[in-house]
Amino acid sequence: MNILVCVKQVPDDYVEIRLDGAGKPATAGVEIVNNAFDTYAVELAARFCEANGGAVTVLTLGKDGAQSGLKNLLAVGASKAYLITPPEGDADENCVAAWLAAAVQKCQELNDEPFDLILCGKESTDEISGQVGAMLAEKLDLPFVSSVIEAMPIDGGLSARQETEFGYIRYEVPTPAVFTIAKPGYDPRYPTIKNKMAARKAVIPTVSAAEAGMEARPARVVCLGYAEPPHRQAGVKVQEKEAAVAAAKAVALMAEAKAL
Repeated sequence: MNILVCVKQVPDDYVEIRLDGAGKPATAGVEIVNNAFDTYAVELAARFCEANGGAVTVLTLGKDGAQSGLKNLLAVGASKAYLITPPEGDADENCVAAWLAAAVQKCQELNDEPFDLILCGKESTDEISGQVGAMLAEKLDLPFVSSVIEAMPIDGGLSARQETEFGYIRYEVPTPAVFTIAKPGYDPRYPTIKNKMAARKAVIPTVSAAEAGMEARPARVVCLGYAEPPHRQAGVKVQEKEAAVAAAKAVALMAEAKAL
């Protein structure tokens, strides 16, 4: 199974990011890392290939400096990586999906073989729109399953287990196909020292937008602004020593707030 994982690099989601004076996320100085859901996709792909044979390729749309994140993925299961520079300018999800579709075709050309499965994280932790994977599948005219947490080979294709709010759904699809990956029941592996040292020496091909056949296109969706969630008000502490008195006071406070 030849698997391609599309990876976005985002500001570290362990860092609390506030809005700056212009009302935009203040990300200056925040480390850029691989999107968490994309790392789940890489781990799922690596485990699939270890169990069933195949290879994992990773792809990032970005500029110089993105190689470091790709090398981290080479150290945890990917065998090839490509950095493709997208056209300049603002982009919405439709633009990104169109560029990824062109990037997929270019990577297949460079690999000299098609991909059987294309994976994306179900969403990115910076924008959280969850739209790019579905749009990519549409542009490639391939079967699509979202929020997958498990994939298994079957005759003629793949079985995908999808996570929903109410339980799980099992789908069977032919290949090639596109899946978006939710968090499975395991975490991404840590690289061994040997793999990490080998990944550091890797030379990652960089492909320009023109070489990949990408065209600048106008964004159809424009972000008008950001707003921070309202701050939670401090609660009321019930500090009565007697349990009965404390309970009565708590009930009275909840009744006053019309919480009962």
